[in-house]
Amino acid sequence: MSGHSKWASIKHKKAATDAKRGKLFSKIAREIIVAAKTGGGDPGMNPRLRTAIGAAKAARMPNDNIDRAIRRGTGEIEGATYEELTYEAYAPGGVALLIEALTDNKNRTAAEVRIAITRRNGNLAGGGSVAWIFDKKGLIRISKEACDEDTAFTIATEAGADDFQDQDGAYEITTDLESLETVKTAFEEKDIEMEYASVIFIPKNTVKVEGKEAKQVLGLVEALEDIDDVQNVYANFDVSDELIEEYSNEQ
Repeated sequence: MSGHSKWASIKHKKAATDAKRGKLFSKIAREIIVAAKTGGGDPGMNPRLRTAIGAAKAARMPNDNIDRAIRRGTGEIEGATYEELTYEAYAPGGVALLIEALTDNKNRTAAEVRIAITRRNGNLAGGGSVAWIFDKKGLIRISKEACDEDTAFTIATEAGADDFQDQDGAYEITTDLESLETVKTAFEEKDIEMEYASVIFIPKNTVKVEGKEAKQVLGLVEALEDIDDVQNVYANFDVSDELIEEYSNEQ
């Protein structure tokens, strides 16, 4: 998981830049709309919406944008209707990919995902071929500037976290789904700012890829993440931090 975690960290930093902010806001707004539609517009009663709003605030999304997305989800104002889709695929080297999308046109999304995968030597897989490789978990990331390690570790473990790791200048805390909100609240009560807190898929096993093949995998994941309708891409690759940094600097 370390390679993919490193990649996720780099992507998170890139997404915070002005060049990527518009696309990031659009993806978050879609999640807020769907969360509000399926669970109601009150974040106090809707954990998915609460998590989406947390991601929006972490990305410094304006409050007006957040409120408008909630109202679209609850039907107070008109807007597109989004459908949740999941695609399963294999990247070069046998790396498993789980791709989540929110779309108002599933034919368009399917075509864009298929093109991105086939152009980069990947293959779409049948339903269930890849999903079993991943476990659904909660992930909280806290910058080391927000607090010291002992404090973060104590709060996380006392609140019921499953795992605590030092990853690329931050603490990454893994929880089961039931404990995510409890752990998140524990940090909020201590006024410790989180970079993000979200539901993710973590692979049960990883596939090590190197050299040209590793860069093909990273290129495919990045191409999928750049599709407007794609919300998240999860992969079970194991690529060295050095190679990820090298690839990132080439882009």
